[in-house]
Amino acid sequence: MQAVKQPQAERDARAAAHAPLFSISGVTKVYQSGDVAVHALRGVDAILYEGELAVMLGPSGSGKSTLLNILGGLDTATAGSIRFRDEELTKLSDRKLTLYRRDHVGFVFQFYNLVPSLTARENVALVTEIARKPMKPEDALYLVGLENRMSHFPAQLSGGEQQRVAIARAIAKKPEILLCDEPTGALDSKTGVLVLEALTSVNRQIGTSTAIITHNAEIRRIAHRVLYFSDGRIADTVENKERAEPREIEW
Repeated sequence: MQAVKQPQAERDARAAAHAPLFSISGVTKVYQSGDVAVHALRGVDAILYEGELAVMLGPSGSGKSTLLNILGGLDTATAGSIRFRDEELTKLSDRKLTLYRRDHVGFVFQFYNLVPSLTARENVALVTEIARKPMKPEDALYLVGLENRMSHFPAQLSGGEQQRVAIARAIAKKPEILLCDEPTGALDSKTGVLVLEALTSVNRQIGTSTAIITHNAEIRRIAHRVLYFSDGRIADTVENKERAEPREIEW
């Protein structure tokens, strides 16, 4: 099945916003395990652009999650430089990193981490109560197609619906970057496609820059660009001339 061409309006909007969001230069991460130094990243250079959807592919241990955690302010680099627009992330204090995570970054993980005693709307509201300029929880849930499930508790939702609540929670504070680590890893193909549709919808409708880590090579087809990781480095970067819709992916 052939990929669907991007609408001209989408291509024009992306071209206009084709400014670097993250500039990554020589980033190295070394973990010390006793006397053994484990090199998770080995001098990574990359750029992630405003408004793009990037997919990161590579085997376990290739450095994908380590880089994602550093971009999100959950970890720090051993060496190298990461700029978020005009701000040098690698020089921020712990307090400023906390503010950076709160104000600019949304996270989606393989496991949903919803509060079981709260409804979908209440789970999203946990974020909107501390964000600077959040959207309404109802609007965030509408964006991911859960307008009819707002009053349901996590136990009343399928795995795919729970993951979409987690996406709504992440985007409700209007982050500039959405970082997703194996967001479909615990889902079957049908529900995984629904989650990918939610992510592409958020990227298109509100322009949230999105980075997705996955082991599923087929998911690369929905991306603007694909970053291939190997042994702590980015081995290759490929731009998709045409993008597929999530429903076209053969799992």
